[in-house]
Amino acid sequence: MRIKKGDQVKILAGKDRGKTGNVLRVIPDEERVVVENINVHKKHTGPRRSGEKGQIIQAPAPIHISNIALICTKCGKPTRVGFRFEETKKVRYCKKCGKVI
Repeated sequence: MRIKKGDQVKILAGKDRGKTGNVLRVIPDEERVVVENINVHKKHTGPRRSGEKGQIIQAPAPIHISNIALICTKCGKPTRVGFRFEETKKVRYCKKCGKVI
């Protein structure tokens, strides 16, 4: 996966198009990521004990990796991610400015 937890990303498609946020969780098996305050869904929960009320919980749902772009920490633009080796270490780099992410 080219996106990691903690990366800042921009949403390219869907109801939250144009927004940015940090990656909270990566699900590589499903090629999805969870971004904070993006793709928020409401979940209705019933009461657990007698006398307690039900609640509506808002939580971010996963979004497909193809609908996001990594924001480069150096140039600040949404970019594609490349890989290269620097002194036997594999690093990610920005395809626009060439700097290591």
